[in-house]
Amino acid sequence: MSAGGIQDRKAITREMFVQPTAHADADSSASPLWGATIFSTKSRRDYPLTSTPDEFREVADTSLHPVVRVDAANLLRAFRRLEVIAKRQTPRIAFKAKGRILLLDLNDILAVQAEGNYVSLRHRPNSYLVHESLSSVAEKLKPYGFIRIHRSVVVNSLAVEEIEPLPTGEYRLHVKGGEEYLVTRTYKRNLRDLAQLWVGSERLCG
Repeated sequence: MSAGGIQDRKAITREMFVQPTAHADADSSASPLWGATIFSTKSRRDYPLTSTPDEFREVADTSLHPVVRVDAANLLRAFRRLEVIAKRQTPRIAFKAKGRILLLDLNDILAVQAEGNYVSLRHRPNSYLVHESLSSVAEKLKPYGFIRIHRSVVVNSLAVEEIEPLPTGEYRLHVKGGEEYLVTRTYKRNLRDLAQLWVGSERLCG
């Protein structure tokens, strides 16, 4: 993580101010939902013992854990700061197109498709041609959730919305924006990488 990211997280930690309320001898009233104090309770144990000829019995401890207070406004600001940091740290891809160097968020690229000596970056609303082999691009994008589904297609796993099994033993992927891509039997095992958890069957996607 960069030095700037560390400083941002430290600042957010300071804003997320959480402080236990002071213990009191008696319970205080609950304040409104967005108020500062929720409850203040003093932990207390009583030990009345009753004896019988055979045993001693202790009354159960019914003390409550202290409840903390949270500044809702600071917490909301902290969440917004985290959203900004997350967007800033989204991986990006750089490539040359029409004499310019463009930068795109990887999450916005739906798929990469081979077109002769080029690859087409399927990006909404535009697509871009880059002079590089699909094998090379697939290797670079693999750590970022892109999987090979065809000898000429790599898809972004985050963009896949549905897997449709076909009678031929192949699959059809439905991707955001209405795009569809065929998964050949050679690459169908790669479909397991589309999700971190599969439930309901051991034979999903081959």
